Amino acid sequence: MVSVVSERVVKPEILDYLAVDDPAAVRSRLDLRRINFLMGNERWVCRTVRKVAVAASRGVVEFGAGEGILSARLAWILPSARVTACDLAPRPAGLGARVLWRQGDVLSGEIAPEGGVLVANLFLHHFEGESLRKLGRLCEGFEIVIFNEPARARFPHLLGVLMWPLINRVTRHDMHVSIRAGFAGGELPALLGLDRQKWRFRETSTWRGARRVLGWRS
Repeated sequence: MVSVVSERVVKPEILDYLAVDDPAAVRSRLDLRRINFLMGNERWVCRTVRKVAVAASRGVVEFGAGEGILSARLAWILPSARVTACDLAPRPAGLGARVLWRQGDVLSGEIAPEGGVLVANLFLHHFEGESLRKLGRLCEGFEIVIFNEPARARFPHLLGVLMWPLINRVTRHDMHVSIRAGFAGGELPALLGLDRQKWRFRETSTWRGARRVLGWRS
């Protein structure tokens, strides 16, 4: 049984305010890649996208693509699908040509993505209130949504503490901020404002601290 931390709290993370080339930011992004690997987040997203290949053939969009690593993997496993990565940051150097990069704020309306599948990995927990509802309205342009976010529970905090000797000060801080901003069962679809008359959802949580949501139009 997962012990849920009762109240969701969204606070700024240090990494969001550091320059891209700041040594602490570079190290923290490396930490995050390792954490993603240990949690199996990107592997789960890729497996799930493979299972909805028909919808994916109509285009896959990733919100909060970061360094483009997940979008690049999706482009590799879906060689005939259009893969679009959206992020505030500029296109990462070395990202394969098959990934279309859209730089900008999806909440501002300057990007109007649509396609078969929408993916977000460790992105939605940064938002609350009307911002989450705006993101929910963007989901209406897709047939399938695949979200992986922190599970808001006590055990992930303990796992995070055990990792402290291996990660830098930025990651130590941001990890626990992310967990407190994470989601419990049923919360994410509700906070996004997704109509359960139009959508069906399958949610799971892992002992490693992931809350995973697969949604499809009913």
